[in-house]
Amino acid sequence: MNKIFQNTLFYVVIFCVTYFIYIYPFEILNELLFNELTNRRVSFYYTIIISILIIFYFRSYASLKPLRIFIYEGMGIGFISFWVVTFLYLISKFIPNYTFYLGILSLNLIFIISLISFYYGNIVHSKEINIYSSKIKKNKSFIFISDVHLGSNSEKHLIKIISKIKKYKFDFILIGGDLVDSSSAPINALSHFKQFKCPIYFVTGNHEYYIKNSLEFISNLNDFNINHISNKSFNFDNINFIGIDDNISKPKQIEIVKKNINSKKYNLLLIHKPSIWSDIRDDVDLMLSGHTHNGQIFPFNFFVRIQFKFIYNLHNFKKSFLYISSGSGPWGPKMRLGTINEVVLFNLCSK
Repeated sequence: MNKIFQNTLFYVVIFCVTYFIYIYPFEILNELLFNELTNRRVSFYYTIIISILIIFYFRSYASLKPLRIFIYEGMGIGFISFWVVTFLYLISKFIPNYTFYLGILSLNLIFIISLISFYYGNIVHSKEINIYSSKIKKNKSFIFISDVHLGSNSEKHLIKIISKIKKYKFDFILIGGDLVDSSSAPINALSHFKQFKCPIYFVTGNHEYYIKNSLEFISNLNDFNINHISNKSFNFDNINFIGIDDNISKPKQIEIVKKNINSKKYNLLLIHKPSIWSDIRDDVDLMLSGHTHNGQIFPFNFFVRIQFKFIYNLHNFKKSFLYISSGSGPWGPKMRLGTINEVVLFNLCSK
């Protein structure tokens, strides 16, 4: 019964999201520009058709490029369109004689904002963060990337990330999950990581488990010089690394962290979601996460905050630090509005 309820809820959510993202903006634009109400039956049929396409895409391992572009880019443009047309539609109620001009303004704003979003979705930024601790005996530098989303993003985007990394000097690289998100991803593109002679450590995100033969893919990451840290710890000089995978429950994640803490060393936790921060912040010195994308397209960041208290940047509690990356790549639509793709260099410095 619980499974039936979950499936029913899933389909209802897909139907509602499909309507408001893919159909509703056209209805409002039609009313603003031509003063015509859309036939509800027609809207219902279109919503059903697009919902079926979306469910087929996400529930199968289909890799049809035109379908992927329609779903992902349509999702991003539709999200922007929803907020633009809703805002201007409300304004039209106060100035009804200017509805046509508000419709034209809507089209222009959607076009301009979408162009800006595509631009920032394809750029990779870099930043540097210094963290000081008396537990650090020898200064270390490392690169942190997360949410590369190879599949949603092309090999070309991965090369942009690699080129940013190569500008720095560092001792190791950490990858915080969602490295790959599609069964059709060009897996061999991960060979670009072989050019780095330093250790590369990885934990899984949620998207690794959505791809076909996911466990086989994860186990073969060593072929690309990427070491999977699966719910265990190891020492790197005076640093105690703890890596937690995403496919286990929150209580189990907390249990594994506390079991692997070494109070005499600098404890660095790599975990995809920032969900357990409040439960382990007294035990770890630095926790690195991703997943949130900082909302990716404004104003979605307000919705992400409903689930996560912290969604981006560096936070601290006493002597413990949490860093949440906005991701090295976008998920789904190659669009960002008010957020960035990033590569982060961390310098761990002794006091």
